[in-house]
Amino acid sequence: MEPLVALRRDLHAHPELGYQEQRTSDIVANFLQALGIEVYRGLGKTGVVGVLRKGQSSRMIGLRADMDALPMQDNGDAPWKSTHAGVCHACGHDGHTVMLLGAAEQLARHTDFDGSVCFIFQPAEEGQAGAKAMIDDGLFTRFPCEAVYAIHNWPELPLGEIHTRPGAIMAAADRFDITVKGGGGHAAQPHLTRDTLLATSELVVQLNTLVARALDPCEPALLTVTRMQGGFSHNMIPAEASITGTVRTFSPAAQDVIETRLRQMAEHVTAAHGLNVEVNYLRYYPATVNSETEANFALNAVKQAGFTAETARQPALTSEDFAFMLQAKPGAYLWLGSAPSKPLHHSAYDFNDALIPYGINAFVALVRQALSEKFPC
Repeated sequence: MEPLVALRRDLHAHPELGYQEQRTSDIVANFLQALGIEVYRGLGKTGVVGVLRKGQSSRMIGLRADMDALPMQDNGDAPWKSTHAGVCHACGHDGHTVMLLGAAEQLARHTDFDGSVCFIFQPAEEGQAGAKAMIDDGLFTRFPCEAVYAIHNWPELPLGEIHTRPGAIMAAADRFDITVKGGGGHAAQPHLTRDTLLATSELVVQLNTLVARALDPCEPALLTVTRMQGGFSHNMIPAEASITGTVRTFSPAAQDVIETRLRQMAEHVTAAHGLNVEVNYLRYYPATVNSETEANFALNAVKQAGFTAETARQPALTSEDFAFMLQAKPGAYLWLGSAPSKPLHHSAYDFNDALIPYGINAFVALVRQALSEKFPC
């Protein structure tokens, strides 16, 4: 296990942003080739796929790990903290990569099964849809997986405990950018202009009522304004101001309602102030929806391997581009407890290395059960 821990820390020290994971993908490809695993590169630009075949069956399952880091400063104090300013592995993708490499090693050297395992090392999960890019480059055409599984470390759960659920497990993620225009003037003469900051402030308040008043109270959804910008001087009303935020939902119908009402609200509030508005609304990740058979299979498989595993009581409002893979293939996304740990996306987050053997064993358990004669369990 020590070499895998050392590799994880090396990846942490050398993080790479989405579609720039050249060093990471080189390490992954070399590791797989040393095991005698077939290696394919270039899917999704920097993605790597390994295929391990045993036995006679033509059946194949996919296991996925993400490789990219986040555009933020590493404020941790570990000796292996990021050496790249403004880039760090604050979500644990370095650990996910190493867990899947460790599983590949275990499956290649010590585990018998009948069929093929497709190891999918994906770039650009953090908001750039690397999963979709790999699919668009022929991932599942070239490697026809029957089902696909992914594991993400989860600091809110005890170390090694696994949760998943049939149906939605992660939310769809949308982004909105609203620009209010048409004002500008001296702050001491507000009667001679239109106040973009006042209108934008009112819009922020109104947007925070939208979910509660537009959707059924039993429909889970979230709207959060995350940025407000405008102005350069203490004595000037700016000509324009802007706000940015995110919307999280679990159904296309809820997305439709919120986008429509958001556009209407922006137009009406700004019109009341005599201003113009420009709204850009981007639906960048769909909801991550597990298929029922594969979610239940995964829970049973890891339980048989000795894990504490439970059906998650509710989905999370965070998002995942593994959603694109689950739109293309049946499968399941699993949360693997990593406490104690900083929260995901915290600037001092560091993957808990004690989790590596749990992740390896969970991946191996899925393969051992899925590619046996007893599937589905």
